[in-house]
Amino acid sequence: MSKFGNSFDVIVVGGGPAGMFCAYEMLQRAPKKILIIERGKRVPDRNCPEKKYGKCLKCKPFCNITNGSSGAGAFSDGKLSLFNKDDDDIYVGGNLHKYIGVAQTKELISYTDEIYLKFGANKKLEGVKYPAEVAKIRKSAERVGLDLVNIPIRHLGTDKAPIIYQKIEKYLEDKGVITLFETEVTDLIVEDNVISGVQYNPNYLGKELMSAYAAKVVLAVGRGGADWLEMMCKKHKISSTPAIIDVGIRYELPDIIMSDINHYMYEGKFYGKPNPFNDKVRTFCQNPSGFVSSEVYKDDLILVNGHSPEEGVKSNNTNLALLVSIALPGVDAPMEYSRNIARNLNALAHGQVMIQRFGDLVDGKRTLKEDLEINSVIPTLKSAVPGDICLGMPYRIMTDIIGFIRMMNEVVPGFAAADNLLYGPELKFYSNKVDISNKFETSISGLYAIGDGCGLTRGLMMASASGVQLARYLCR
Repeated sequence: MSKFGNSFDVIVVGGGPAGMFCAYEMLQRAPKKILIIERGKRVPDRNCPEKKYGKCLKCKPFCNITNGSSGAGAFSDGKLSLFNKDDDDIYVGGNLHKYIGVAQTKELISYTDEIYLKFGANKKLEGVKYPAEVAKIRKSAERVGLDLVNIPIRHLGTDKAPIIYQKIEKYLEDKGVITLFETEVTDLIVEDNVISGVQYNPNYLGKELMSAYAAKVVLAVGRGGADWLEMMCKKHKISSTPAIIDVGIRYELPDIIMSDINHYMYEGKFYGKPNPFNDKVRTFCQNPSGFVSSEVYKDDLILVNGHSPEEGVKSNNTNLALLVSIALPGVDAPMEYSRNIARNLNALAHGQVMIQRFGDLVDGKRTLKEDLEINSVIPTLKSAVPGDICLGMPYRIMTDIIGFIRMMNEVVPGFAAADNLLYGPELKFYSNKVDISNKFETSISGLYAIGDGCGLTRGLMMASASGVQLARYLCR
């Protein structure tokens, strides 16, 4: 396999931000024999054919957008969510602070941010220059029952993020980290509730499986690997808890409507609980002058996402996710509920993302191709198929989304304009939340879980920071 044979100090399953930053930090603290196994390709080899062919071709064996070195983060909008110095809590990015405390999490974010800057991240911070204007927007939101969280954001951009992650990939390689690309981990090697290594399928050849051994194994699989992680938890009886699911749509509207939010904050993080169900609904991943995109997950499920370049070609539209958080008490596999929603909408849209005008949605009308041709908001995802999202999305979730859009319209006039566009589905796949200690160790001795896939974090910064924190534990 390598100069280390098949024995290592640490094996990292997944080469996304969590796995990369875990390896990076271990290199800073102590010499380690590290193996990363990533089922996708290197950063420069990750190309999406949608731009050339006008629709998602569902690349095999895995989507190049959601899988590969640096994970889905390489082709995301590349936003690093930081924190306000005076905040007494961590409001964005998951649950990391619940394990290590708020003060330690702030130190960790600052440290991780410096690593990104070292590899070329934009030094400019968004959302810090206009506190008075942001305060006015917050008061307007509070009047209609919405909360606004405004934190500093470092925007890498969809054009710059791959460059930064490629530099980190090369740094790890130059420092002796062994990475197996296009290689799928098929199983964990567990005996008497103790991890000893992994089995993997080299280059998807489907021939004889190979094994690599280590006393410490890190699961950093990201959302793209949530299905696999859920399967491993069941097979090896790794303790986990059913997770809350995030289900919703991506919303696209003119930049001019979002001009204040875009200018003063770049990304406004709004939260609300619209009547009658009082479910938590939030905005997520706002992309000024951006583009709606598609991505593929297990079983060829195609979902919607969005991005925005830091430089280069831009659109005249802002897109953002509207996500409803739903708990399913008594359901052991809540992700299957999400997948069924995606299957329904994909079937109705001939295997592509579905699109609908907001005015048609509230009028109970299916959007037709000719409706989009005269619509004032021009779709940026050209492969999206017009239809009726209500046919595939549950009534409760659609009621939450419509109610939230109308609440936002009181804060941002025009947010509920008839020509605005909904794309569906947008889902965030997390496995059942893996039960971990405050050092991220699972119920299997020597097996650790970090990042988004296990339910610990949400977003690039927190996933990266969780890798740094685990590396510190492993090097002690």
